[in-house]
Amino acid sequence: MALRRISRARGIALTVGLVAMAAVACTSSSEPTAEPAAVDTPQPVPSPTATATPLVFDATPTPTSEPPQPTPTLDLTFQPNDERRALRFREIEGWQTDFDQKLVGLDEFTSILNRDGILPIDAPIFAPVSDAPSYMKPREPVIAVEIDGDARAYPLAMMMWHEIVNDVVGEIPVTVTFCPLCNTALTFDRVVDDVELTFGTTGKVRNSDLVMWDRQTESWWQQITGEAIVGHYAGLGTELEVISSPIIAWETFADQYPDGLVMERIFDEFGFPIETYDLAPYAGYDSVDASPFAFDGEVDGRLPANLRVLTVEIGDDVVAYPFPFLEEAIVLNDNVGGMDVAVFFDNGTLSAFFDVLDNQLTSGSTTMFRRDVARRILTFEVAEDGIRDVETGSLWNVLGVAIDGELEGEKLEPVIHQNHFWFAWAVFQPDTEIRNATDEVTGPIGGPAAAS
Repeated sequence: MALRRISRARGIALTVGLVAMAAVACTSSSEPTAEPAAVDTPQPVPSPTATATPLVFDATPTPTSEPPQPTPTLDLTFQPNDERRALRFREIEGWQTDFDQKLVGLDEFTSILNRDGILPIDAPIFAPVSDAPSYMKPREPVIAVEIDGDARAYPLAMMMWHEIVNDVVGEIPVTVTFCPLCNTALTFDRVVDDVELTFGTTGKVRNSDLVMWDRQTESWWQQITGEAIVGHYAGLGTELEVISSPIIAWETFADQYPDGLVMERIFDEFGFPIETYDLAPYAGYDSVDASPFAFDGEVDGRLPANLRVLTVEIGDDVVAYPFPFLEEAIVLNDNVGGMDVAVFFDNGTLSAFFDVLDNQLTSGSTTMFRRDVARRILTFEVAEDGIRDVETGSLWNVLGVAIDGELEGEKLEPVIHQNHFWFAWAVFQPDTEIRNATDEVTGPIGGPAAAS
């Protein structure tokens, strides 16, 4: 159980001071890194309704099929001293990655911890919503994933400490990820060219964002983009398919999916919940006045660095909506990349970066949908009893389901979007258009819409 104890101690150290971690980030290990050991943790009996398939750790590249050869015409970027860095990564850190295949320079990576020093979850345990653990707070944030009726909630209180969960939802192998340094929650289909990948944490960040690795080829992946940037899959120009997974309040999930599942806390060898889940390892980091400590790039000065933004990329349009604007609007109608969309804002969702002295800090959360239903474009507005569309007067919840009126039972199609810190999104998407209350807006009362 050494890994559990180390993980716990590391988490406490993170809570004590982010500055100390920043100093560590500037150094690299001088000792060989042992291959990750299997964690022999007594597990509670899974719920009979849970369908996740435990995945076996295997650090040796063993694809189930012969991977295709790299595309020879791909323009790969090589930076000075990369050969020396690659040698260090191989000989000192034990990586078997193909460092000749890369889209970025190896000097762009900052080492914070050893490989899987932040321990991913490979065999998550779930409880039914109807028998949810008592520690779940009604308004705490969860990552919601629903595929073919299989709905699962992944509490950010756990994702803060593990960052990656390899799971199977609706018979689709998925990887649920969360980068606390960027407030970035993304879920990926982890089957690539018929090879089922499993992911871990490299212990490195790039532009402050989590860098993942797959255990089958040891390629490195940028979490915020889902793109392979070093290794075999970088040579193929591979990007993971993103699956809709908004951050919402736990009670919102439970109300919508009474037959759903919630990921339970991991238990230690004595049968007690790991106490660190009740602590926030980056408490206060989401303050708008905070500085991104693991980011040494230039912050786009159009918005404060750590301001939350809803971001979406549709066609050629890359758009960000600041949370303060959405909090005021609550409901927003817009057109992005030729698609008519609606944003619903829940201003009661708690922050996962809670202060131990005040765990009721709120951050809000968003959902986003297409507005076309039954061959007509709906326009949404805030009403006394919730969200209604102007065209039929039907009542909708924040998950895009009509709960009363002419369209009762209809569901809006989700639009994949994220809730990043501004600095993290802007460094990867510098041409982002910011839409907020300073724009000319048109729309129904109670829900302004940015001009398209």
